[in-house]
Amino acid sequence: MMSTTPIADYAILSDRHSAALVSHHGSLDWLCSPRFDSPSIFARLLDDNAGHWSIRPSGWFETSRRYLDQTMVLETTFHTGSGTVVLTDAFALGHDNAGHRLGADVPHLVIRRLHCTQGSVPIHIAYHPRPEYGLINPILTETTSGVTARTGARLLVLTTPVRLDIGHDGAVADVTIDAGTTLYFGLHCSTLEQPPARVWEQAELADRLDSTIAAWRSWSDLHQAYVGPWHHHVHHSGRVLQALTFQPTGAIVAAATTSLPEAEGGERNWDYRYSWVRDASLTLEALWVAACPDEANDFFAFLTAAAPSLSTEKWLPIMFGVGGERDLSERTLPHLRGWRGSRPVRIGNGAWDQRQIDVYGEILCAADRLADYLTGIDDETRRFLVDCADAAAERWRETDHGIWEVRSAPKHFLHSKVMCWAALDRALALGPLLGAADRVDTWRRTRDEIRRTILRDGWNDEVGAFTQYFGSRELDASALTLPIVRFLPADDPRMLKTIDAISERLTDDQGLVHRYHTQGGVDGLAGEEGTFLMCTFWLAHTLALSGQIDRAHAVFERAAAHANDVGLLAEEVDPVSHELLGNFPQAFSHIGLINAAWEISQAENAAATNEPR
Repeated sequence: MMSTTPIADYAILSDRHSAALVSHHGSLDWLCSPRFDSPSIFARLLDDNAGHWSIRPSGWFETSRRYLDQTMVLETTFHTGSGTVVLTDAFALGHDNAGHRLGADVPHLVIRRLHCTQGSVPIHIAYHPRPEYGLINPILTETTSGVTARTGARLLVLTTPVRLDIGHDGAVADVTIDAGTTLYFGLHCSTLEQPPARVWEQAELADRLDSTIAAWRSWSDLHQAYVGPWHHHVHHSGRVLQALTFQPTGAIVAAATTSLPEAEGGERNWDYRYSWVRDASLTLEALWVAACPDEANDFFAFLTAAAPSLSTEKWLPIMFGVGGERDLSERTLPHLRGWRGSRPVRIGNGAWDQRQIDVYGEILCAADRLADYLTGIDDETRRFLVDCADAAAERWRETDHGIWEVRSAPKHFLHSKVMCWAALDRALALGPLLGAADRVDTWRRTRDEIRRTILRDGWNDEVGAFTQYFGSRELDASALTLPIVRFLPADDPRMLKTIDAISERLTDDQGLVHRYHTQGGVDGLAGEEGTFLMCTFWLAHTLALSGQIDRAHAVFERAAAHANDVGLLAEEVDPVSHELLGNFPQAFSHIGLINAAWEISQAENAAATNEPR
């Protein structure tokens, strides 16, 4: 059977190595370990038969839930006719994980605490591991206080204080829990390279849960100083970005999932468990606001370490695996039915070897944001940044697949040209740091030539806006980034017209923004897609830059209202049903929220003090 649970029904757990998703009904329906991109252990998110672990009342219940204050530890309260129980879920962190050590040396252990606060509640427990994306139905073995499952190189050990009945497809139990009773469950995962998974004592699980809560709070206390509008949204989004960060390298994955579709039943289903260079500059801006320069430095260091030498290789990859891997070859999993029948289910991402010339600008904009912290960069990093500027100067005239990774013929995309301009503009600003005085004149001439070309060929008088690619009549929301990267002031008449054109012609009936119009398969794919939350936050951001603060507020509120009950955003929103769509939670959406909130706060402060921005 296909999965039908709404995407907004889920909440994320993370140990900053991997992620799990838990539904309103207490079902853990997605778990990859030991890395974000590891094969799943539970994948009911994509097929009802692909594994889950649920703990819930046996009969009728209603739920409410929240993340514990300043943490990514989930608390779900089940209200039943006979009593109330609270389920607390966490991906355990390691010892001594306070502050910047958040996520170091984690045990790869999911902890679930069940506590009855009143009355007496019958509980049903169902444990159905299905490793390798549901392909393996492991043999379960009962041990003292636990159930083991060995699947080749992977060992799973479930700690359970109640005896489970083991059947051919899993293990179940029905137990009644009374007021004041607390039960701890744990799922420990290991591979042959790690210390073997084991049964944990109840006191150990209690202690590790407490230390995990304390670790998240210590990170929040140390990092989250933003005090502007929507500060709760901003602080929570900062924690979401931490939850999507692979601690050993600093890589930030685009989302915790694969193949959640951009339209129900459609084919736009991609694996987002990788780290995109495209997101670099906006990610660093968001980390600056909602975390601190250390986290921004970690992400930048990952990108520069993972990138190849441009002196020996022609192209900079557009994405990497969380360990810096290059080959992310895509394949389909035909045995999985997909979320609401959305096929194919894919792992890997075929865009990994696309050519995109915007990435050079992303890297140099990121470096410019960190300029004060890069004074001691090594020669190799300095050479890499110079090579990025040289590559932008050399390749800006070439076609590419653009920011949206279209699978149709490459074109002269506006956004790509603008980011080549940004690469050279930032390289010139970084001149003394880069030690490239011999290139300054060439970089300046090329930067100015790119600018003239964009203003001539990127603007369409008949459309009254900057368009998707040179010679196009199509609008594209990425044009909203022109003032964000400082190519044009937001109050330039051409930019104001572009903002209004996108607001009027590229939005749904809620005022949420599409990336572009997909009719006719212009991007090489069939079907429609939802509106993009990141694009809507770009609109709010750009409106704030142009001084239209009230409009910016309204657009921001429309986008932020689509966060689910625990403050998480997907990539898109269905224009008809208004449901969340796409991989989840989506880093880019939370990045957009943070940056737009910051820009609106700066605009408000400037207006209040009557000072220029």
